[in-house]
Amino acid sequence: MNVKITADSTCDLSPELVQKYGVGIMPLAVVMGEKIYRDGVDIVPQDIFAYVQKSGTLPKTSAPSIEEYVQFFEGQLQTCDALVHFNISSLASSSHDSAVRAAQEKRFKNKVFVVDSHALSTGQGLLVLKACDLAKEGRSPEDIAKITTALRDKVNTSFVPDALDYLHKGGRCSLAALMGAKVLKLHPLIDMKDGRLYAKKKYMGGLERCLKNYVEELAADYHDYDKTRCFITHSYCEAEVVEKVRAQVKQLFNFDEVLETTAGCVVTTHCGKNTLGVLFIYN
Repeated sequence: MNVKITADSTCDLSPELVQKYGVGIMPLAVVMGEKIYRDGVDIVPQDIFAYVQKSGTLPKTSAPSIEEYVQFFEGQLQTCDALVHFNISSLASSSHDSAVRAAQEKRFKNKVFVVDSHALSTGQGLLVLKACDLAKEGRSPEDIAKITTALRDKVNTSFVPDALDYLHKGGRCSLAALMGAKVLKLHPLIDMKDGRLYAKKKYMGGLERCLKNYVEELAADYHDYDKTRCFITHSYCEAEVVEKVRAQVKQLFNFDEVLETTAGCVVTTHCGKNTLGVLFIYN
């Protein structure tokens, strides 16, 4: 059976990885003013930065409708027998609900399997690539959905933002917290648990120092992990900063490959520039 893997655009897989693994992508929408754009299709993160700087407000994001998912699934099934589709956490967006409702159409019975990743960005992307590995092994769509669902709460989805401005504009950070972070040079560690984001702890100092402490603590906390791959995912951090993190990850971990990706427009809208995370599956 030819099983295809698809995901919504919040999985933040690079175009190269999408092409390499043949992943079908359903774009979420980004609304700026009166215009609606498709994440990763006709808008890039730099457009988000420019819009926020000019307007002082964040763009809005929107999930695909049920009908859009029906059309997406129909199109994807033209080249496969069945598909397994992954979404951003259902607690963060209605994208998953729309996909589930679309998959309930009789025409898609035993052909479309929808997985709530309980994650976002490459936390979701890790499950997508795991599913691609399983599909290559010849596993059934039912097995792929079952295995990846069991893994979803073993994905380290965490990141450290450089500033809290976007989180504040989006209502996820108070003005007092924003000002305190600027004065004290605080950088929160944002983690994901049970499909929800929360501030796990705070680092103090410059971004590079905080990221160094962040990676050291990841290595101390996670001794047993899937060595297949990890992601360094960031929203346009300086190349020098990313390379220092990469060198530290290679020193402290033993991944077969360390992949670098930049956050897409939907994730960037909520985290802002210079956010970085090291994401992987643990055992």
